[in-house]
Amino acid sequence: MSVHEAHIESTASPEQLHELAQQLRVDAVRTSTAGGSGHPTSSMSAADLAAVLLARHLRCDYSRADDPANDHLVFSKGHASPLLYAMFKAVGAIDDEELLTFRRHGARLQGHPTPEIPWVDVATGSLGQGLPIAVGIALAGKRLEGAGYRVWVLCGDSEMAEGSMWEAFEHAGHAQLDNLIAIVDVNRLGQRGPTMHEWDTSSFAARARADGWHVQEIDGHDVAAIDEAYAAATQAGRPAAIFARTKKGKGVAAVEDKPGWHGKLVADPDDAIAELGGVRSLHVRVQRPSPGPPARPLPREQVARPQYEAGGKASTREAYGDALAWIGGTDERVVALDAEVSNSTFAERFAAAHPDRYFEMFIAEQQMVAAAVGLQVRGWKPFASTFAAFLARAYDFVRMAAISDADLKLCGSHAGVSIGEDGPSQMALEDLASLRAVGGSVVLYPCDPWQTAQLVEAMSRHRGISYLRTTRGATPVIYGPDDEFAIGGSRVVRSSGEDDVTLVGAGITLHECLTAADRLGERGVRARVVDLYSVKPVDGETLAAAAAETRAIVTVEDHWPEGGVGEAVAGALADRDARTRLVRLAVSKLPGSGKPAELMAEVGIDAASVVRAAEDALGR
Repeated sequence: MSVHEAHIESTASPEQLHELAQQLRVDAVRTSTAGGSGHPTSSMSAADLAAVLLARHLRCDYSRADDPANDHLVFSKGHASPLLYAMFKAVGAIDDEELLTFRRHGARLQGHPTPEIPWVDVATGSLGQGLPIAVGIALAGKRLEGAGYRVWVLCGDSEMAEGSMWEAFEHAGHAQLDNLIAIVDVNRLGQRGPTMHEWDTSSFAARARADGWHVQEIDGHDVAAIDEAYAAATQAGRPAAIFARTKKGKGVAAVEDKPGWHGKLVADPDDAIAELGGVRSLHVRVQRPSPGPPARPLPREQVARPQYEAGGKASTREAYGDALAWIGGTDERVVALDAEVSNSTFAERFAAAHPDRYFEMFIAEQQMVAAAVGLQVRGWKPFASTFAAFLARAYDFVRMAAISDADLKLCGSHAGVSIGEDGPSQMALEDLASLRAVGGSVVLYPCDPWQTAQLVEAMSRHRGISYLRTTRGATPVIYGPDDEFAIGGSRVVRSSGEDDVTLVGAGITLHECLTAADRLGERGVRARVVDLYSVKPVDGETLAAAAAETRAIVTVEDHWPEGGVGEAVAGALADRDARTRLVRLAVSKLPGSGKPAELMAEVGIDAASVVRAAEDALGR
């Protein structure tokens, strides 16, 4: 067997490791060339780091992607996907024919990795996300499972400018995640030129040390130094970071350490492959993971189903906490995360009942959502909560979670002008629009505590990205324990059978619609009231019936007019070619501080505004 066709074992010599790295570089060039685009130079800089990891330190059974003992490998620098796919070929997970389908329509090997490939945990490519998500995977192993797997993350130096990376460093240090190893490929060159720190790894190292990490700075092309660094990292007893100085395009003189080659094919791939020593067919026998300890049972405290008195009042945010604690007692896979506002979101009730499954993420919303994505990689069901306004910080993580086909359950409290005196910085007038825009998402907006409990339970059973919007103030209890609320449904709360107008509300505005219906009735106008608690998917059939049976529809929402309840209704009616007069009431101006009732009147979404809109729509 020639040196270009040998098997690489865990006892590989430095010469064999070098040959494997060269194969990875060659295949990165071949892959990108076959695809007609890609990032070969970003892949070539990290090839030595990848070769030593595969041959000497990774523990993974590539024939069993679902083996819970497997190490995890996250490519935070997802644009270096040609390197990842070359690694998959080297271990026999894919063949050379599939390697060369890179970026083709319908192929698994997309431009940036996605979980369509069974050895990829999460989609990456939006920089600054891989390490924060890896923190969640590591938290699952250390806190919940008592497992022995390690989480390896290949990061790029350009993404070290992202604040989310340092949220990850800080949380991992705080949580003492000794199963997490970050490998930072410091190749000096970003997309448009040199990075902020170029090869000065000392600034990165100082910050990581301050966060409690074991830190090493090495030559990223010295396979012996890489091997020693990995060995030390696995024995560090705390999270470990390796800052490796490398050269972009390493091994090909025409592109090595030269600006202007980011995301571009090498000019002459045949010459480049020859310069790298030609095509190889080395096969790596990756170490198999040990079975590890048996799954660690977690205590599951039974919590009574929450109860609410008819005619009373309770806030939906409080009902969220009650329901989450209750469901945590019936489903041991449910976990909860909060961004240091659990006494406002009432996630603290889950924390009190199930402390082993609660994660305090502090004021770091990106890390909170990322950790939730990492936890669901391991099969947990994460509920993550904060003020709805602050989820906007983590929106890109939610967007990427959809690409990962992640099971993510979000709760945003304190939404809309109805929060009152805190003012517009806290009001979240965009959340329905932003979460509706996420592919495949579910958006729910309950109006009373019984409905909230039902919808939290429905979220726990639903797989995908779901969002629950809760209200700060107490609202009347209008439903009972036997009422059922399915995702995608609505509820006709009031109807006479001879209705003149339909009022559509959700959450806080459902109660304004009910009050408006009473006032309209006093004036001889019969109003149907629809509780549109499922804003996505929306119950188009009920809305179409309202359009056919009443002369006008008025929607009312505590949200900007763009992308919320009104547009959901308009879209549903358009899809069914249902034609009626549609009036949309929404927050009409930038609010300030004030009492909830004052603000709702000022922006035109209170009961009096609904009455006026309904009468105008009917020509009265």
